[in-house]
Amino acid sequence: MSNTSKIVLITGATAGIGRMTALHLAKLGHHVIATGRKVSELAKLEEEAGGLGYKLDTLVLDVTSAPSIATAVDEVARLTNGHGLDVLINNAGFGILGPTSEIDDSEMHRQYETNVFGLMNVTRAFLPRMQQRRGGRIINVSSVGGRITLPFFGVYNSTKYAVESLSDALRYELRPFGIDVALIEPGVIRTNFESTAVSGLEAFASTPYAGAVAKYEEMSKMADRFASNPIVIAKAIARAVKARRASARYVAPRSTYMILWMSSLLPTFVWDWAMRKVGFLSTQTVDPSKVGAARATVPGGPRSPSASHTPATEARAPSN
Repeated sequence: MSNTSKIVLITGATAGIGRMTALHLAKLGHHVIATGRKVSELAKLEEEAGGLGYKLDTLVLDVTSAPSIATAVDEVARLTNGHGLDVLINNAGFGILGPTSEIDDSEMHRQYETNVFGLMNVTRAFLPRMQQRRGGRIINVSSVGGRITLPFFGVYNSTKYAVESLSDALRYELRPFGIDVALIEPGVIRTNFESTAVSGLEAFASTPYAGAVAKYEEMSKMADRFASNPIVIAKAIARAVKARRASARYVAPRSTYMILWMSSLLPTFVWDWAMRKVGFLSTQTVDPSKVGAARATVPGGPRSPSASHTPATEARAPSN
């Protein structure tokens, strides 16, 4: 792809990384189409961009709704005079915090519907125009949690592992059409995920993991000391948009490479010990007497307000 202005659609653009990226790309001169579920937040974003003189349109888009996706495709065709997208940034997603065995099927399904099936449905919808033009780019926001697994983030991490694998396959299969596929792998990012995640932790008070989960706030505060501003990820995405030939993966911040390196170098038993320490998992913090108690459910789940990508999940990862 050339380095000229591009037509870019971002899902989950009403908060966090998505919002920051929408404004940053618009500042760089790209025609940004920011999408999300909350009309009020989209209006605020459009107003802010307009006040700064940026070219930014907004569309309501729920990545879990086929009619919503179809409407967005039609609107993009109208906004671009039939050209379609040059770049699709799949950023929408959310994370659930809790012991993996205690999160029920409905919450797992809900997370996969957005993070995995939603991503693929949006990609399929906008892909034909790119294939016909033999050019385009798909950028999937994954996480460092798609390459390493963290205690209490098993469900969320598994969705990001799926995104990593799907993106690799798409990269092979779409290259003959001139379409690049790139992954963004955020590390420790400062966002507001803590408040939404912690709000659901009381649901696990009756489980054997109550003691360990109660210490999550301590780990969260520790991680905050190393957290980066979302602009770091926005700039990484901008590099992926601008590059003549996108790299397969963009890891940000660069300090995240250290954790990836350690996870590959350390023996499994050493890494497992470190992860148990991170999750406060020990014989003192788990209670076998609570085995068999009613399974916890997460009321509504700690979800981002717009079903946008929840970068703060990565912010709690010891690098998302």
